[in-house]
Amino acid sequence: MRFTAILLFVLLLTATTVSAQQTEPVEILFIGFDHLNQLANGTPESEVLSPKKQAELAKLNAALKRFAPDMIMVEVDPKGQARLDSLFRLYRAGSLNLANLEGGRSETYQVGFALGKLLNHQRIYGIDHYDATSQSLLSQGENIEIYRQGLQTLQKTARPLKKAVQQDSLSLYDYVVAINRPEMIQLTHRLFYNTPALVVNGEFSESGTHSADLSKLDKAYIGAEFISLFYNRNLKIYSNILTTQLRNRGRKLLVMMGQTHIGVLQDLVKDNPAYKIIPALTYLAPPK
Repeated sequence: MRFTAILLFVLLLTATTVSAQQTEPVEILFIGFDHLNQLANGTPESEVLSPKKQAELAKLNAALKRFAPDMIMVEVDPKGQARLDSLFRLYRAGSLNLANLEGGRSETYQVGFALGKLLNHQRIYGIDHYDATSQSLLSQGENIEIYRQGLQTLQKTARPLKKAVQQDSLSLYDYVVAINRPEMIQLTHRLFYNTPALVVNGEFSESGTHSADLSKLDKAYIGAEFISLFYNRNLKIYSNILTTQLRNRGRKLLVMMGQTHIGVLQDLVKDNPAYKIIPALTYLAPPK
């Protein structure tokens, strides 16, 4: 009788533990980048493959390794997963020269691949949905000056940091920390997902880059239409994150995207009780 009671207690405890584990939220760490393959300006100091910058990237990868993600997600469309898999197999085998690979200086390879190899992952996951929308697309309308002032504020804040990295007076590691601070994420998020709503009765620039169908625009709400282009892309990225995680049962996700994506993706995840956001600075640097 006593043995039966003990056995029932053990089974109940095990069931409770398993149930708790199943309801624990998935941890997700977002890290934003100013795309590394666009960093070079022709000077040796701006070369991502230089020994100095490679050492700085090694420091970044070591910091992210402490998070111990079981899935690494990068800014590659899932349609390109087969190519991503092939390249990662070559990289793991030491047979891929990133210097000769188109885009090989990007964070997908310099951080995603490098970290995946450090953690002995078998796959890196593409979760992007590619739609191009340039900052300059919104160019005319009532209150356009408010948007332009916001754009200038961002440029005045971000450009000196990028220039310092290109001149080797700021390390790549510290640059990534700087652009992932909450105030920097909020600055870019406000510029692309809030401020443009003030712009009405306008036009998109004919020279602005975009890949969306603009034939059904409501020009009376041109700024809101501009926001919708960014938001639609990120909703699809969010869907890719969720479905990829669900399919592969990851519990600790590292999601690497351009910095302008981070604010909106974090907002979407905050409303999902199945996920818990881990601030990037928890591992990169203590927040100020």
